[in-house]
Amino acid sequence: MTTQKKGYTQLAVEDFRLKKEPYYLEINDEVSLFEAAYDNNIPVLLKGPTGVGKTRFIEHMTWRLQNSPGEAASDGVPLITVACHEDLTASDLVGRYLLEGDETRWIDGPITRATKAGAICYLDEVVEARKDTTVLIHPLTDYRRLLPVEKRGELLEAADGFLLVMSYNPGYQSALKDLKHSTRQRFISIDFGYPDRDQESAIIEVESGVSPEYSRDLAKLAEKVRNLKEHGLGEGVSTRLLIYAGKLIAAGISPRRACQVSVVWALTDDMEVQRSIEEVVTSIFDE
Repeated sequence: MTTQKKGYTQLAVEDFRLKKEPYYLEINDEVSLFEAAYDNNIPVLLKGPTGVGKTRFIEHMTWRLQNSPGEAASDGVPLITVACHEDLTASDLVGRYLLEGDETRWIDGPITRATKAGAICYLDEVVEARKDTTVLIHPLTDYRRLLPVEKRGELLEAADGFLLVMSYNPGYQSALKDLKHSTRQRFISIDFGYPDRDQESAIIEVESGVSPEYSRDLAKLAEKVRNLKEHGLGEGVSTRLLIYAGKLIAAGISPRRACQVSVVWALTDDMEVQRSIEEVVTSIFDE
């Protein structure tokens, strides 16, 4: 369902409710931790390498919350996601006035819509946003649960169900891209790492549709490639890339070629490191 006024189309809150259950395999106790945080209005920070399931986790948890026993899906919790970047401004999050013809009207930003609707607002890779932008979330992350909308002279109180969730990859943090301590200490932090071989194999099999034999081989490949980090590889292969490889194999692409385009070339442009990864691929896949 969308609303449209003079050429501007805006998604309704109902459009942010998930239509089907996202697959997620619990690795540790992250599900119970998140449920406890949600019940107690505690903001959550998800930390971990790229492609290990942080976004899938928040989608899965939103589905669980909106489909809790005795609750209609239509009454559940929407999930409003913001992909953060270095040009993200406070107006992008809160909202702005738009000029349409002879009229000026206000358009709510994603965090304002989530605050009003009692939705989960997910700021993905939050360290990519400017530090002065993230400061505006502070009043939402403590007992006040308030969002100042300065341009309208309003102070919004978060509706029941609202929760602020952020994610970032500590491997990419630097002096220029890191969370302010005043921001970090407003969240509980759940760390995400690579699953063990059996867990990763199960994830690859379900998500890609590849056979159990190949999913185990791909999980084995992941372990070996991640051990190459000490030899010039910036970051280990993500579960996401392994799923891509599994999908290509399931579609009839040879395992070596699937791993070449999904793992070797996707991870690095360094020829020497590529050769090292290809040797690992060859040692596992003989076709």
